[in-house]
Amino acid sequence: MYFHNFFQSIAKRYRHGWVFETGMSNEASRGARRKKSLVALHWSGRPCNSWLAPGAEPGSPEYFERTEAERHRLEPFVARFARYQDWKGKSVLEVGCGIGFDLCQFARSGARAVGVDLTAAGAALSTQRLRHHHAPGQALVADCEQLPFVDATFDFVYSWGVIHHTPDTDKAAREIVRVVKPGGQVTVMIYNRRSLVALQAYLVYGLLKGRPLRRIAEIIATHLESPGTKAYTVREARGLFPSLEDVSITSVVTPYDLRIGRNRYLPHWVGSIMPQSLGYFMVIQGKKPRLERSLSESVIDAA
Repeated sequence: MYFHNFFQSIAKRYRHGWVFETGMSNEASRGARRKKSLVALHWSGRPCNSWLAPGAEPGSPEYFERTEAERHRLEPFVARFARYQDWKGKSVLEVGCGIGFDLCQFARSGARAVGVDLTAAGAALSTQRLRHHHAPGQALVADCEQLPFVDATFDFVYSWGVIHHTPDTDKAAREIVRVVKPGGQVTVMIYNRRSLVALQAYLVYGLLKGRPLRRIAEIIATHLESPGTKAYTVREARGLFPSLEDVSITSVVTPYDLRIGRNRYLPHWVGSIMPQSLGYFMVIQGKKPRLERSLSESVIDAA
């Protein structure tokens, strides 16, 4: 009953809709919408990791089992950061749930899990995965720059490889902090610009194309995944979440850093001898200050 009431309250908030001002001119707002529509079009046609089960019908039991097994094989380190079991009985939001791997794991571990995705395709597949596992979670269509929840709703907000795709990543980061409770925790993975993947992209789309001065940021935005994809340095990543405390940033060498062909990778052990600072995945973890501390600090600052 507790889970049911929680999801009913989330659904009510979502249906009523929370309207946010963009603060942009009409022209800038139209430009942002165009960029976001291109991102949505990309991921609607090819939801993240949907290619891990070639030949399987999307939404079928075979599809869910194969994509889950392959994702765990390629990214076994995700569980170390998601800490699924830690959130039993807690409210969890996944920003950008894709086809529902982590959302489902949170729900199966006993969390009151809600996921949002920019695309109807992602939300639908996440919902189907939850049903496949008889897990009591919920997936909604929503924009990470305008999360449809009131302030301080969730104990944990998690996002794995998502907000670097949205045009205004800074705004998405602020939204994540807004909806987490004081004392709640945040885990966000974004791409590392000083990674082996970024170096590979520079070699292929810069140096080997006779354009050695081409910026890595431009190459990533043009050639890696959806249009406008961004990657960050450690300093820039920290700057996305200035209000969090106890912030840690961990880079992880991934199979994608060790790619030697479209579907060919160096053995996993090679990653263990690579400097982790060169990993493509950069994981930001932090805690939202408790209200009492925030107020006391404000008084001190004002004095």
